[in-house]
Amino acid sequence: MTALAHSRHPLRFGNFRAYLWSRFAAVLAQYAMMTILGWQAYNIARGTMSTSGAAAQLGLIGLIQFLPLFFLTPLTGWVADHFDRRYISRITLFILIAASGVLALATYEGWISLPLIFGIAAVVGVTRAFNGPAYSALAPNLIPRDVLPNAIAISSVAWQTGMIAGPALGGYAYAIEPWGAYAVASGLFALAWVGMMMISPVPQPPRDTTRHPIRQMVDGFTYVRSNRLVLASMTLDLFAVLLAGATALLPVYARDILHVGSRGLGHLAASPAIGAGLVALFFSIRPMQRDVGVKMLAAVIIFGLATILFGCTAFLPTSIAMEVGIGALVTLGAADMVSVYVRQSLIQLHTPDAMRGRVSSLSQLTISASNELGEAESGFLAALVGPVVAVIGGGIGAIIITLFWARLFPELRLARTFDPPDIREADISQEKAT
Repeated sequence: MTALAHSRHPLRFGNFRAYLWSRFAAVLAQYAMMTILGWQAYNIARGTMSTSGAAAQLGLIGLIQFLPLFFLTPLTGWVADHFDRRYISRITLFILIAASGVLALATYEGWISLPLIFGIAAVVGVTRAFNGPAYSALAPNLIPRDVLPNAIAISSVAWQTGMIAGPALGGYAYAIEPWGAYAVASGLFALAWVGMMMISPVPQPPRDTTRHPIRQMVDGFTYVRSNRLVLASMTLDLFAVLLAGATALLPVYARDILHVGSRGLGHLAASPAIGAGLVALFFSIRPMQRDVGVKMLAAVIIFGLATILFGCTAFLPTSIAMEVGIGALVTLGAADMVSVYVRQSLIQLHTPDAMRGRVSSLSQLTISASNELGEAESGFLAALVGPVVAVIGGGIGAIIITLFWARLFPELRLARTFDPPDIREADISQEKAT
């Protein structure tokens, strides 16, 4: 154990390997399921609605997933800090197995409908509200602190690889047999459950039994508000990605703008994750060490520019629109991965273990607000002004927000490394002593 504790590579730890396997399978299943869920909802809606009306249904799916996270965040973070995080993940994965199984059966027998899709989206939203903080807070318990940034990069590789293969797998499986996409997702959730079962007991943070649970829930908000670097990292992603929600409108682009069908949707949906996966793989080999705040800000600006370029594919000749769109989405994903890597490293390393569940739940809330609520915003805005204007305007908004955040939170652009100030000062003192 002592030899492993000094290992610089997270994959030397069996618990982390099982966690990585579980995370990859769960993300693969989630993105396969949700991509097809949106595709089915849009196509069912287009049977009786206009393009704008069907796009609004995509926004409604995002909103339905976000609302449980919004209302349950204080509770789910407290639960992740007071109960075994492995058990929470196992229970939620079992629910996702059942949800994807119901979708497979409904599609196979032909009684899939918008109310059922919205109902499953709500179940997924509640499940993810509990699953996310438990997963995120568990990872730092499996490895030594000094290899956590490297572990975050490796975990991000698994996440982004799942994002790459998930939508493509879902799209291709749906093209072969519509119900098969959900059956595959259910099987992958089962594999994720097996991986979580393989994680042995890990140290749990001490439970505070001296104060009321509600007061402890409030502590998470208080901590984030008082740590301006953590607050800036969370809220920049929240507002920038909330506005630039191009991926939410991929079904609209695939069917009615680029005219590439379900297979083309798979290519488009996988493109951001290809760029993100390549960047995450690079960071897993060479972790970022310097000027982390400035690099995060620059990455979000590039994210906005790539979103604008993707939106403009509507004006390009059909012969090159798909290629330019894929290139823009790959760049968008790569830039987003830089932002994700910096944000997650800062949050995990600047948060005490006893509070990681509550802080992770708030982080998930901002991520979900930027993703699911961003889907709602993009869908509803597309219904009002059209999908092209919604995408391009969102990219411009993300750039403006980033420039404003750089001025509002100087702590972010001045952040040189991931280490909290007390650790950096200790390192400096040690160097002077030697």
